[in-house]
Amino acid sequence: MAVNTLSGRFLILTTVFVVLAEALILLPGLANFREDYLLTRLERAQIASLALLTTDTTIEPKLEKELLANAGVFNVVLRRNAVRQLVLSSPIPSPVTETYDLRDSTEWTRIRDAVHSLFDFDNKVVRVLGEPVQQGGIVIEVTLATEPMRIAMVEYGLRLLSISAVFSVITAVLLFFLVRRLMVVPIKRLVAHMASYAEAPEDTRRIITPEASVEELRVAEEALASMQKQLTAALRQKERLAQLGQAVAKISHDLRNILTTAQLFADRMESSDDPGVQRAAPKLMGSIGRAINLCESTLAFGKAEEPPPSLSRFMLAELAQEVLENEDHPGETTVVEFVTDVPPNLVIRADREQLYRVLNNLVRNARQAIEATNKPGTIEIGAGESAEGWWIRVQDSGPGLPARARDHLFQPFTGGARSGGTGLGLAIAAELIRGHGGRLDLVRTDETGTEFRLFLPSSEGLYCATDKRTSAEL
Repeated sequence: MAVNTLSGRFLILTTVFVVLAEALILLPGLANFREDYLLTRLERAQIASLALLTTDTTIEPKLEKELLANAGVFNVVLRRNAVRQLVLSSPIPSPVTETYDLRDSTEWTRIRDAVHSLFDFDNKVVRVLGEPVQQGGIVIEVTLATEPMRIAMVEYGLRLLSISAVFSVITAVLLFFLVRRLMVVPIKRLVAHMASYAEAPEDTRRIITPEASVEELRVAEEALASMQKQLTAALRQKERLAQLGQAVAKISHDLRNILTTAQLFADRMESSDDPGVQRAAPKLMGSIGRAINLCESTLAFGKAEEPPPSLSRFMLAELAQEVLENEDHPGETTVVEFVTDVPPNLVIRADREQLYRVLNNLVRNARQAIEATNKPGTIEIGAGESAEGWWIRVQDSGPGLPARARDHLFQPFTGGARSGGTGLGLAIAAELIRGHGGRLDLVRTDETGTEFRLFLPSSEGLYCATDKRTSAEL
């Protein structure tokens, strides 16, 4: 059993705290032992003195010495009927240094005197007063040496500590096995389930079944089971989305080839003499070109990457007007008014095609939201310039984004703002703006409409590597 394990540390801490508790109990135990020791000496001294008082003759010095040695004292003074009488006596090796009266001692004084006697290594002579047993007098007084008492206290303390150590080890071992059964084993089971699940998180058979009897561990197992179920479901969803992405990439690849062929035929239409064809051919070419770019972007998104922006300077008002004209569908039952609030001479520096995709996605989402209400509405593109860069505002008077769209905004396949939507448009738009070093934010959305605002920084140092032109040309 290693010390750095939970079981090992718990065993050590249990032993330490049990020993500490026994050590705290040791002081009152030593105090009681010292008092019992002194009371025993008083009792023996009283018995010896009473034996002497029963005779009227003087005892021999040898017998007196033997009685005192048996009592463990130097002399005995017994007070009876208010008369203080020296009953037994012998030579005292040194003067009396201290007096202890056991008749009025408290718990604190007993502990204090015990500590003092234990750590006083000088063999002193002390006087002890107490009440005689069996009403053998008013007070009994003895003098004795402190060294034998200190030795007896040390021996008693060592015996008490050894017994405490044995009980501490037994208690610690019992607690160790109990805690191991109630906590360590369930924790190891929890860790084993986590390791097993990590090997194959898509296998639902490896999801833990809560079985712990301890409330806290059971809550942990239930939380782990819930997390494992959510993760397994998310992995399955991502696997299906990955398969869907592969299918979309294949469709986009084939569609790109078809559109390329259509573009070749559209090129021939430009040479037509029909005025109507000549007016429609540029728009048709632009639409086919954007469709091809969309296919290529879808393929790039399937690879989890977008091409770096190809920066150039252009008039934003022209791009905004082009976006709105592309979404203006005459003959629709719902009237949508398109408004631009872009300064005509505002020149920005960005990837024109990528910015077109961003604005087109935002305007298209706004138009579809308004059309879903079967009420007229307004879509506005505004813009401005600050010291840090350019800002573009796209707002509408639609019904606002639903709760699911707000919770999963800019997340592909989860943030769709309309029924049947995938949310891919907003995800691509946010990614394209981030590629410019900017940001796309939702400013507000409520029953009066929705407003998106995108910011493009003007710092040229951010885009020198991707700009096709030199700084002199710009």
